[in-house]
Amino acid sequence: MEIRGQAVLLRIFIGESDKIGHLPLFEVIVKQAREAGLAGATVLKGVLGYGATDHIRTTKILDLSADLSMVVEIVDEEAKIQAFQPVLSGLIEQANCGGLVTMENIRVIHYLPGP
Repeated sequence: MEIRGQAVLLRIFIGESDKIGHLPLFEVIVKQAREAGLAGATVLKGVLGYGATDHIRTTKILDLSADLSMVVEIVDEEAKIQAFQPVLSGLIEQANCGGLVTMENIRVIHYLPGP
């Protein structure tokens, strides 16, 4: 698959401890994105942050959190991202957790599979 030009970045902010069954929500989201044929997904772990609860989460040893911020980024064409949104909403609802989902237009300069 090749993507060039206009695309969309879907960014999902959730907590490390958010789960569906015994699996982390971020892992389930990435697996579902892959099954949906989306171009790519990456999970990033936050070292410091806060959200709607106003609770600061950090990796500092004195205040070690078991619920660090996780960000899942998914890139693909807008139509494919739009089609994935109901799946994502269902997963977040199933996990019964809070979070933030954003979408922004991006321009893809290079996206080709490696060897």
